[in-house]
Amino acid sequence: MPSPTLSIIAPIYNEYENLPELYRRVKEVMENAGETWELVLVDDGSTDGSTERIRELARQDKRVRPVIFARNFGHQLAVTAGLDYSRGDAVVIIDADLQDPPELIPEMLAKWREGYEVVYAVREAREGETWFKKVTAAAFYRLINRITSVNIPVDTGDFRLLDRKVVNVLNRMRERHRFLRGMSVWVGFRQTGVTYKRAPRFAGETKYPLRKMLKFASDAITGFSYLPLQLATYLGFVSAGLSIIAIPIVVALRMTGSQAFHGQATTLIAVLFLGGVQLISLGILGEYVGRLYDEAKGRPLYIVRETPDDFDEA
Repeated sequence: MPSPTLSIIAPIYNEYENLPELYRRVKEVMENAGETWELVLVDDGSTDGSTERIRELARQDKRVRPVIFARNFGHQLAVTAGLDYSRGDAVVIIDADLQDPPELIPEMLAKWREGYEVVYAVREAREGETWFKKVTAAAFYRLINRITSVNIPVDTGDFRLLDRKVVNVLNRMRERHRFLRGMSVWVGFRQTGVTYKRAPRFAGETKYPLRKMLKFASDAITGFSYLPLQLATYLGFVSAGLSIIAIPIVVALRMTGSQAFHGQATTLIAVLFLGGVQLISLGILGEYVGRLYDEAKGRPLYIVRETPDDFDEA
């Protein structure tokens, strides 16, 4: 069977209400575009009936290719599985909540046909999101650009088109703690952006609460920057410098009979300060060591219970 022109990857985690609308809009857009396509739906351990709805869509339309995980592995690994199972000459990554409009895909395809190998979508506006998420997202993108060696476009997400050459390179990068929007910039190739207004969720609730956002930010920073480790070194030099400055000052004050540093209070403050610096440094070091440990175990990135081949044979 010849490969389709475009693979559209959507990671699914408890998106039961959104799935029919996602399929309808993708189908409408692609049929109007006149391109051959497939929709790779990666079920990331859903518990709300999304799995059966994906199976129903696959039975109705062979262009829907389900990848069913054995359990929840996380958004970035679900996208990774979609890349692994995609067959298209180009691949579009899109969220199932329809905040990323499928109607932008033809514009991405046009840029791809112009010769661009990565076409990322830039959020011109973000409707239906809290001020806290907007502010923290803006701050995160600007921070990551300052402390890493890759120039990640600001106000972008995973919504992007990747040429098959780019997908093949990403599929060879098997690190566990993944930040795909950074990885797709790191690989190089010709890249450009298209702007769009991000809509509110079509239905359901966000799957990225603050806890997951913080972990995602941590994976991004530790995956592309050594600055946290360098900060630990800087803190050590600062605390050592303060100690060197403080020693002659304390000695001089004692010799003049001053009571400014009399008692244990200053000693306790110094011990607490140095202890805090040491614990912060150990914590930062532990983050990197933990990631090395995860990589050393060599476990698979994800486990699939049902593949698209299982549905083709049914």
